Amino acid sequence: MAEKQRAGHVSMADVALRAGVSTATVSRSLRGSAVAPQTRERVLQAARDLHYVPSPAASQLASGRTGTVGVVVPFAARWFFSEVIAGAESVLRPAGLDLLLYDIGNAQTRTRFFELLPLRRRVDAALVVASSLTDPQQDHLRGLGIPLCVLGSRLEGSPSVRIDDVRAGAVAARHLVGLGHQRLAMIGGDPDDPVGTGTTARRREGFVSVLEEFGLDASLVVSEDWGSAGGARGMARLLSDTVAPTAVFAECDEIALGALRTLRAAGLSVPGRVSVVGVDDHELAAAVELTTVAQPVREQGAAAARALLESLSGSGSAEDTVLPTRLVVRHSTAPPAEGTAGGWAGQPSRQVPGSSPPSRQ
Repeated sequence: MAEKQRAGHVSMADVALRAGVSTATVSRSLRGSAVAPQTRERVLQAARDLHYVPSPAASQLASGRTGTVGVVVPFAARWFFSEVIAGAESVLRPAGLDLLLYDIGNAQTRTRFFELLPLRRRVDAALVVASSLTDPQQDHLRGLGIPLCVLGSRLEGSPSVRIDDVRAGAVAARHLVGLGHQRLAMIGGDPDDPVGTGTTARRREGFVSVLEEFGLDASLVVSEDWGSAGGARGMARLLSDTVAPTAVFAECDEIALGALRTLRAAGLSVPGRVSVVGVDDHELAAAVELTTVAQPVREQGAAAARALLESLSGSGSAEDTVLPTRLVVRHSTAPPAEGTAGGWAGQPSRQVPGSSPPSRQ
């Protein structure tokens, strides 16, 4: 037996033999089920004497729990999503729960995920991050019969954690208008992209509402893929217009970073010729002096994880948690150069090859 203890191979049968009970009684005692107090104490003392450690797999099988939470994200490698995952993990790991990641960024993977629902019987709960879900997809998730939490949007009957995206777009626009800009543009995600449709629409709604409030043209909107490459292309399209904007609102900081790259390549100063503001407070935002509407990304992941723990304990609710944002002003925004408040003549010779004019919607 001493050799078994040193090797860590003590079994439930060994505990049962030492305590003089059956293995079933050992199992019930360790789970806290109905067993006579004297018997339970004898079993627990035997387990301590033998340094018995229950098998996680066996415990999960007995409880019907997997000890795992599924996290469904569109782009696991991107900053926003990695921060959300880190926030969720900071809460779930100490609670003894592992994370099982599902990356459903492309259309084929997304379709297959909702067809097969690989979460089934593999996780105790699921966190769905920044995905605009169709009604059938929502029904599929509810059909899993496990606690769900959605981050960035809503799912009826389940808790959610998000920011006010409409307000974020409005804060960015109001900052630029307040500086004196009259010709403003927005670079947003593709409104037809099933991943971020809701976020794109809400941030655009806030941006447009402020421009309309001040009687400004709200039609200068370009749609590109999320990310810095999309931001670079979107800025190139804006520069190809006859009268380019003096200020640009980027739906997220990664888009803003791409826009800044295009402006540098065109030899245009920021904020001298064009002011740029984003949303997020990306880890690189301070390094490039980007003005942004900061959102508490990691905190959203942690809040969502806490909501799932409450649901797993039976005390959860379908509360919609909206965390605050704040404007962080850096050196990428300033009043427009004298005489350019309404826009300045574009420079076609500095267009990025392959760019096309912005859409007006």
